[in-house]
Amino acid sequence: MNANIDFKNLWKQQDIEQPNHADLLLTLKRYKNKGLRRLVLTNVLLFITIVCLVLIWYFFQPQMITTKIGLITTILAMVIFVFAYNTLFKYYKAASESESNRAYLQDLIAIKRKQKFVQTKMLQFYFILLSLGVCLYLYEYVNKMPTAIGLLVYALTLLWIAFNWFYLRPKMIKKQEEKLDTLIKKFELINRQLDEQLEIKA
Repeated sequence: MNANIDFKNLWKQQDIEQPNHADLLLTLKRYKNKGLRRLVLTNVLLFITIVCLVLIWYFFQPQMITTKIGLITTILAMVIFVFAYNTLFKYYKAASESESNRAYLQDLIAIKRKQKFVQTKMLQFYFILLSLGVCLYLYEYVNKMPTAIGLLVYALTLLWIAFNWFYLRPKMIKKQEEKLDTLIKKFELINRQLDEQLEIKA
């Protein structure tokens, strides 16, 4: 088989209907750029939140050990999550036009695999630590409230965490997966078409 095959010409010679290659690369670039912006925004927001928690500790000087443990646990949850999330950075780098379709596909599969790890195991770990940290932090202040109000504060806090976990998180994951799966399917189609053409040319 000829190793020096002109894939661009081969692509143009196909008679069957196919995704527009230039449009597909543009979609891929936009997807990666959007993922990169989301990653940067998450870093910025978590950094600001951590700074706010440190300032709360410094200015309000919590007395109970549970409050301090709660702050440390909350900050630790954010730091661990952001480090895990940042592993996606190298996959979100702008796609090079010199890459092959197989390289694009491998990038997308790697993103999907890493994204699934972050969205399941790491996000679950994050929510557990965050919930524990917030509950421990609130205890000192809730302890000074009337019982009914204190229970209401805890109930509303846990309700907000549950809303994020059971509604917003699955919705976000589904949306991201649908976009990624669509791109993967299109690149798989391109590769299958090229493989068929290579078999004919061989």
